[in-house]
Amino acid sequence: MHPSPAETASVAFVARLAAFGDRPALVTPDAVVSYTSLAARVEAFAARLGDARRLVLVAGANEVEPIVAYLAALSSGHPVILVPGDSETNLAAVEEAYDPDVVVRDGQMDERRELTAHHLHPGLALLLSTSGSTGSPKLVRLSAQNVQSNAESIASYLSIRPSDVAATTLPMHYCYGLSVINSHLLAGASLMLTSLSVVDPCFWEQFRAAGGTTLAGVPYTFDLLDRVGFADMDLPSLRYLTQAGGQMAPAQIERYAALGRRKDFELFVMYGQTEATARMGYLPPDLASSCPTAIGLPIPGGSFSLAPLPEMPLERSRPEAPADVGELVYTGDNVMLGYADSPTDLALGRVVTSLRTGDVARRRPDGLYEIIGRRNRFAKIFGMRIDLDQVERVFGVAGVTAYCTGGDSELIVAVESDHHASDIETVAKRQLGLPAGAVRVCFLAEVPRLATGKPDYRSITALADAMRPPAGPTPASSLTGVGDTDRVSLRQLYAELLDRPDATCADSFVTLDGDSLSYVEMSIRLEEVLGHLPADWHVTPIGSLASSTRRRPRGFRSLETNVLLRAVAIIVIVATHGNLFTITGGAHLLLAVAGFNFGRFHLSSAPRRERVRHAATSVLRIAVPSMAWIGLVALLGSTYTLTNALLLNGVIGPPGWTEPAWHYWFIEAIVYTMLAMTALIAVPWVDRLERRWSFWLPLAMVGLGLLTRYELISLRGGDVIHRAHIIFWLFALGWAAAKATSTWQRVALSVLTIATVPGFFDDSPRELFVIVALLLLVWVRSIRVPSYVAGPAGVLASASLYIYLSHWQIYPHLEDRYPVLAVAASLAGGVILWQVVTRARGWFPASLGRTRHLTSDRAR
Repeated sequence: MHPSPAETASVAFVARLAAFGDRPALVTPDAVVSYTSLAARVEAFAARLGDARRLVLVAGANEVEPIVAYLAALSSGHPVILVPGDSETNLAAVEEAYDPDVVVRDGQMDERRELTAHHLHPGLALLLSTSGSTGSPKLVRLSAQNVQSNAESIASYLSIRPSDVAATTLPMHYCYGLSVINSHLLAGASLMLTSLSVVDPCFWEQFRAAGGTTLAGVPYTFDLLDRVGFADMDLPSLRYLTQAGGQMAPAQIERYAALGRRKDFELFVMYGQTEATARMGYLPPDLASSCPTAIGLPIPGGSFSLAPLPEMPLERSRPEAPADVGELVYTGDNVMLGYADSPTDLALGRVVTSLRTGDVARRRPDGLYEIIGRRNRFAKIFGMRIDLDQVERVFGVAGVTAYCTGGDSELIVAVESDHHASDIETVAKRQLGLPAGAVRVCFLAEVPRLATGKPDYRSITALADAMRPPAGPTPASSLTGVGDTDRVSLRQLYAELLDRPDATCADSFVTLDGDSLSYVEMSIRLEEVLGHLPADWHVTPIGSLASSTRRRPRGFRSLETNVLLRAVAIIVIVATHGNLFTITGGAHLLLAVAGFNFGRFHLSSAPRRERVRHAATSVLRIAVPSMAWIGLVALLGSTYTLTNALLLNGVIGPPGWTEPAWHYWFIEAIVYTMLAMTALIAVPWVDRLERRWSFWLPLAMVGLGLLTRYELISLRGGDVIHRAHIIFWLFALGWAAAKATSTWQRVALSVLTIATVPGFFDDSPRELFVIVALLLLVWVRSIRVPSYVAGPAGVLASASLYIYLSHWQIYPHLEDRYPVLAVAASLAGGVILWQVVTRARGWFPASLGRTRHLTSDRAR
């Protein structure tokens, strides 16, 4: 007979959810779930699980449904196994090993049996994989008391308030990420549910919109924060950051603590393990600057002690007495019941009362604890006992971020950077006393990491073994490897198309200064390699893209909507001018697409100066070739004047439409607009405003543009529909479309489009064309098209600027008798000009560009 849920202990905080009433519990981009609603959903799901106690597997994700399923199981005493919902391999491995009675995945409940097939201990509430064994049959058995007590301790020392909003920056199945969920729900606070990375601008839009007060991160998270310019972000509601999941560099802790003092937030450095439910220790924020190497004090209700080590590690420069050093042992109500290696272990009760952490620690004179190594992170090389964590710290002091592992005869040093192997061997010899022959350096495209962000040392060892040089004499240069082939090939693709040989697998399209003129070819080529085009590919690191390949439907390719619209617009412009057919509005559509690209590529999470430099570079890439081409044509004939060549016709040229003076009105409009927007984002308070209200600022710009669109403000008379200040609202609409992340925002833009376009052109077909195209830009991010369409569309979109520049000199010679040939020749001529300019640009400026990028990287 199996015990029912009523006979088992449930987690207390789940039963009290309804007490917080209408306060927001779960916040998503599209909805807010109150505590009352969450409690009702949990109760309803618990009823579906039934009275007979069963083993429930939940595929975790930072979404409403998995959290409801998890809480429902906890509330009604059903032991729950949490696994990563995005890993088929791990899910299958745990299913095979433990044969759960119920599987909850993607909001669906799969009942395998009505009664459990297992003997489940009455105190068993939760099973988690340890950080280093995801997908392994070995699980940590946790009780309801473990979960409740740890959540209470965390809420206590963090002083979590009902007004707090925590972003789910870590996976739900990871004990650290789960502790954020538990502690905030216990305190009646809110959870901002997201699976976005902190490198994604959309994450920060959601964080600001939700009024986020706290972020949790592992050391790798803080590395990503550094990359996206976190120090320059305006986050007025941020109250504190928490860091755990591995030891962060002391200098980085000091830097974030100092940043917190300047910006009025706190940094909590924490220590924990899955075996202790989550947290065991924390460093009070006021000590982060003065004691950055410490893990601090035990959490409320817990205690630390030091157990003697069988032998002291061979250390240099560690003056502490042996009595102050030992294996760290933790005792508290959050210590696990024990491990489970198979379903039979689910019947066991408590077999552990204190936790031997495996970490070598010292107790400092001030009473704080400090981790100085890990018992299982030692290697014996030529008889010397080497602390691998200490080795990594030694390399860190020397300016090398290294990941070390080893065997009996060699120390393996894996690095991502461009250090020379001989330099690393020198550090090993001088600081560690190891001969160069005992050190093997492996240069990896990207260091493998677990889902928690920690280095995956097993995979590092496997990669190093695969790179092992053949026996016999080997030149020093062959001591290096390249890592995963897919990552390397993607990195080479980025390096080639963006002319950035310094590209690494941690870079993205945006961080490599990709812009609206280069993204078309990159998106096409990337889709060819991956088989699809991820929604946020432009801000996703190259190394992460390499793992997202999938098989595409035969004969079809994904094409970004703005790429397709760009190709359609230039065809429409040329065909209309060449008398093939008449569909006007193509240039106005291109202006809206330019606004979309401005918001998407130039308004990233990069620091303000980087944003301004990036935008200014894009203006030059439009203005310089345009001025050169128009100037060249003016020199060869009398068609254009110096006013045209300097792109000043809209300022000092004839007020009304005359040809050929107004041929290049579109080039002038986009250059004027981009210059104005670049100057705008260079203003510090505007930059802060945009980061905080990324959708509302372009919406305000739409409103400002409508003042001139409806001539409520008149700056200059004459031709109306071709002047930059009058058609600016179309650029702003495109910008807002790029920043629209929720349904209501897209609906608002749709209403604005439908309300403001009619009547502007006094041409119904043109207005309909522009409206439909803008609605596609707002609602559809990519379109699946036949493969034979995708390639030509990508080429035409990439060459659209040069087609526009040169078609005025090509089609007039053919339009009357051969309109088809006039259009084809204009398109082909522009593509050829694009290729010539692209290749010419690589002859000289590229080297200067590389020098600039490398110099700025060093400065950072």
